[in-house]
Amino acid sequence: MKARLSPVLLVAAAALAAAGAQAPTQITPGTPAAKPSQPSHGPAPKHVKPSTLRPAATAAAAPAPEAPQAPPARPGREPDLAYGAYQRGYYLTAFHEATKRVNDKADPKAMTLLAELYANGFGVPNNDVEAAKWYKLAADRGDREAMFALAMFRIGGRGGPRDGAEATRLLAAAAKLGQAAAAYDLGLLYLEGRQFPQDVKRAAELFASAAQAGNPEAQYALATMYKDGRGVPQDMKEAMRLMGEAAKADFIDAEVEYAIALFNGTGTTKDEAAAAALFRKAAMQGSPIAQNRLARVYAFGRGVPAADPVQAIRWHLISKAGGNSDIQLDDYVQKQSPQARAAGEKAAKPWVDLLTQGRQ
Repeated sequence: MKARLSPVLLVAAAALAAAGAQAPTQITPGTPAAKPSQPSHGPAPKHVKPSTLRPAATAAAAPAPEAPQAPPARPGREPDLAYGAYQRGYYLTAFHEATKRVNDKADPKAMTLLAELYANGFGVPNNDVEAAKWYKLAADRGDREAMFALAMFRIGGRGGPRDGAEATRLLAAAAKLGQAAAAYDLGLLYLEGRQFPQDVKRAAELFASAAQAGNPEAQYALATMYKDGRGVPQDMKEAMRLMGEAAKADFIDAEVEYAIALFNGTGTTKDEAAAAALFRKAAMQGSPIAQNRLARVYAFGRGVPAADPVQAIRWHLISKAGGNSDIQLDDYVQKQSPQARAAGEKAAKPWVDLLTQGRQ
């Protein structure tokens, strides 16, 4: 499976080339050392070891590759060598190029990239303290991705003590600059009444900002608020529009709720075939609720070409093993032929065995 980029770098590092055209306040270059340097006194050392984009052991064992080709630069902008190397898994090259950019231009995007390498252990040994220092340097220079990452560190107690107040301040600053995940997390704090007095309307505003930027969690959260009329006027069509957007992003809860809406024609055009396809997608992703609904689809032949007792039994048993009981389907299974029950049980067995083992 192809690894995904860290959320911090999806936006932050992508802006390296643009930021490189600027020349912020100079940071005194330092000579790479064997131990992590203090970011405030110079760049980090040349020892690197990657993080979650690719297993660290694999990256560490691989021979040192040639420097990769960077993505084409826009006219007037220098090539983004650091981020291009990071995308390709050339973490030592990414570290080297980011360090040069910090030394030459005090670039906050490069600082965020160095922090990410330390936070994940890509190309350098994992070092949360060093990562936190680099995130803070970048955050102090206005980088919203660094603000968000540092807020997560403060919440989780990585690289220093937990600090809810500081995390909240950083989330607010990042959200103000358009960081979608920060807006969503800040919305949760308002919704739950943590750090601030509960303010459902403000939570909805923050979710809307993050949803507009494409954050599926925020789309789902805002959809439920429109569905219930909480913090926003009740609007089933808008709720299902947002639910559909979150479902497109593979957000499982949204897939299930949107499939149910499609099946019933609630807030959207009724489409049993599309609902069945979405139930199957969520079922394959492991949702017991979707597995139950898919079993019913096959049992009663709704949204599929014809009823299929074997598939109905299969998905009912898988859903049941996942903790979703259904007395009506239990009765349905008992009324099927011994051959159909045996075939359904055989088809369900690999899933059921895995679920059973997972609970042991």
